Amino acid sequence: MPCPSSFPPGLLALMAPGLALMATFSLPSQAGDRRALPVEKPPGVKGRTLILLDVNTKSPVRIISENFLSLQLDPSIIHDGWLDFLSSRRLVTLARGLAPAFLRFAGKRTDFLQFHNVKNPAKSRGGPGPDYYLKNYEDDIVRSDIALDKQKGCKIAQHPDIMLELQREKAAQMHLVLLKEQFSNTYSNLTLTARSLDKLYNFADCSGLHLIFALNALRRNPNNSWNSSNALSLLKYSASKKYNISWELGNEPNNYRTLMGRSVNGSQLGRDYTQLRSLLQLIRTYSRAHLYGPNIGRPRKNVVAFLEGFMKVAGGTVDAVTWQHYYIDGRVAKVTDFLKTRLLDTLSDQIRKIQKVVNTYTPGKKIWLEGVGMTSAGGMNNLSDSYAAGFLWLNTLGLLASQGIDVVVRHSFLDHGHNHLVDQNFNPLPDYWLSLLYKRLIGPKVLAIHVAGLQRKPRPGRVIRDKLRIYAHCTSYHNHNYVRGSITLYIINLHRSRKKIKLAGTLRDKIVHQYLLQPYGKDGLHSKSVQLNGQPLAMVDDGTLPELKPRPLRAGRTLVIPPLTMSFYVVKNVNALACRYR
Repeated sequence: MPCPSSFPPGLLALMAPGLALMATFSLPSQAGDRRALPVEKPPGVKGRTLILLDVNTKSPVRIISENFLSLQLDPSIIHDGWLDFLSSRRLVTLARGLAPAFLRFAGKRTDFLQFHNVKNPAKSRGGPGPDYYLKNYEDDIVRSDIALDKQKGCKIAQHPDIMLELQREKAAQMHLVLLKEQFSNTYSNLTLTARSLDKLYNFADCSGLHLIFALNALRRNPNNSWNSSNALSLLKYSASKKYNISWELGNEPNNYRTLMGRSVNGSQLGRDYTQLRSLLQLIRTYSRAHLYGPNIGRPRKNVVAFLEGFMKVAGGTVDAVTWQHYYIDGRVAKVTDFLKTRLLDTLSDQIRKIQKVVNTYTPGKKIWLEGVGMTSAGGMNNLSDSYAAGFLWLNTLGLLASQGIDVVVRHSFLDHGHNHLVDQNFNPLPDYWLSLLYKRLIGPKVLAIHVAGLQRKPRPGRVIRDKLRIYAHCTSYHNHNYVRGSITLYIINLHRSRKKIKLAGTLRDKIVHQYLLQPYGKDGLHSKSVQLNGQPLAMVDDGTLPELKPRPLRAGRTLVIPPLTMSFYVVKNVNALACRYR
């Protein structure tokens, strides 16, 4: 709804708490009609694309978790062998860059995972493969090269190139097996050994991530209740090691009939969660552990009914309600799909549906989006792992924060597909750098924006959607380059032309630091490399991330947003009341 503005006469201010700005500066009516508003140009305004922007700095509209942007690892890394390489210094360095965060260990193979409390059964496989070499390096040679982190005592390994090359060959072969399973919906069982769990926890702990482990919910008794015997074995082992872990039960349970021909309704899963909570309370280490769920899929009618059944029984049992979302079928996606505003907006309706159910049964309960990916079916090479995918990812972060979703878990940090943040050469992809900038610059307090812009009249029958999206937060308290009271804007420009933004009100005449992220190289939107303010981003070495250098803009300068780009702007020394205190 339009609301009064303090901007110059003739301009219309929109209150949009973290929501996107209209692409072509039009205001929707209920009937879908758009009317051009007469506009008087302020002094110094040239052209039709200038936008005036101010932020409400008095109080935040939302406060999200410090771990808002979190990560996921799929259990398939057991199958393809990458779990054995989580001790890589390079991987740990990359993961540390995104801390603090949760690390969720879950995915489609969660409900085929069996725990065995033995140390080295895999080493009997033999043969000169990665596991064979890894055993020799870990047990004989690499032991002397493992550096203990003096602060945390974690094990960091430097894997020889030949070992990584063998692993990539093995992973490529296993990728075909995993894809066949995925497309046929027939999954083989996975064994998680005590040794593997140790490696997983070591990676999370060394990286400053809090591990969330999803237990197998498809182990069932004849009466269809959950069989907790294997889970109890895992819990007891983890407790004996004093591992600080939070827990879940199952993954996308509304699809169990498709996976196993056996359905579990929401009420039954709620009873299973209650059983798990009782089990945790019997184990001293986990008597106060957090429990999250039910991690349902897209909230269609039958899934909403599933969630309602779950909330009636276990709404008070879980610490946050979780669901997951994938935007596009990765098998048919095109680069133009990532530029469609209609696709970017599909998440809003899902949020409303989930919030409606949760607030009906447990008002105020935190909601998480877990397992979010830009594409399903493992993604597509040179697309879901390219610069273009960042438009969806950054908009997802902005939209979820503005609507009060407490945590979003990105699928995946490293896996066999193309939705990951880090590739199999352990090189960060565009969405990693985007996530790193977000972590460095964005704090948990979400601010409302006020926008005033020029209008154009749409063609008859055409809906104008917002191709220019602006979000505002208090600048991260962990970033010591900026004093408290600074704010950070992040902007997505899906237009094929540049846009100009003039900071007004409390932001007027402040020094601004620009962080402009663009594709690097000749591949354009398909590029897997990015540049920050014109400088390509790459790791300095296995233990060092590059310095993210801003481009200072003089006070009062108009922000010029290049076409098809994502950018962050830190407005310094605003002394925003909302941002002075944690």
